[in-house]
Amino acid sequence: MGEAVVAAHNVFVYGSLLADDVVRVLLNRVPTSSAALLNGFHRFSIKGRVYPAILPVRNRHVSGRVLMGITDPELHILDEFEDVEYQRTRVEVSLLESSDKLQAHAYVWSNASDPNLYGDWDFEEWKQVHKESFIKMTMGFMEEQELPGSKPRVATYESFYQQDAAEKPRSLSNRRNQVAVTVSEVGDCNCICNAPPSRLKEVRLP
Repeated sequence: MGEAVVAAHNVFVYGSLLADDVVRVLLNRVPTSSAALLNGFHRFSIKGRVYPAILPVRNRHVSGRVLMGITDPELHILDEFEDVEYQRTRVEVSLLESSDKLQAHAYVWSNASDPNLYGDWDFEEWKQVHKESFIKMTMGFMEEQELPGSKPRVATYESFYQQDAAEKPRSLSNRRNQVAVTVSEVGDCNCICNAPPSRLKEVRLP
């Protein structure tokens, strides 16, 4: 019997999956990729989310890259990761290196009239501000997949960032308390150093 043929897919990515570190957490490898352009779409920011959405918009384009050789199990992981917020759609992209046209999957925002979409989304800004925490969230998502009755990615995302937001005020409060203690200690020192001579005379050597 011959070996089973493993289906290979092309997936156009344009947001957090542009980061190799995120792809590696999800797929346990970084597939071969090529820079590409998706015409007729726009990449939006999403209120309350750190990742973007794309929707069809005339005379606009989205820059990204195509992950090549994605297997069926890997495509399933990406489906789970994108969750119900996105719909996997067949699109045609243009490879920047050769200008060749290529058929690929792309995850398009499910709600075309979502009022939470606005402006543009910037990958470089995301790398500086959100990449580290997003990788931690993605690791939590993959750990969750190993459990029976695992949570969907959207629930994992919201739980992670709500916890992260709750921890930041506590961390800030702790830092303020540390500063307060330091100031208090300095204040006590000043009280001693600036004490009047009459009080200093009370301290005598044996």
